[in-house]
Amino acid sequence: MPKMKSNSGAKKRFSRTASGRLKRKKAYHRHILTKKSPKRKRDLRESTLVHHVDEARVNRMLSH
Repeated sequence: MPKMKSNSGAKKRFSRTASGRLKRKKAYHRHILTKKSPKRKRDLRESTLVHHVDEARVNRMLSH
């Protein structure tokens, strides 16, 4: 049986923190930025953690 492959898109989008949680970027910060407030754009710059409900799903995509 051949080796399982990791999801290539997931490899590019998620990274692990030192404690083992998954880090992700926030959406809606690519284009159509003129109508978004400076505060909203500033908050979108920061990365955040994957919600614990979705961690198992993302781990499955990365763990092969």
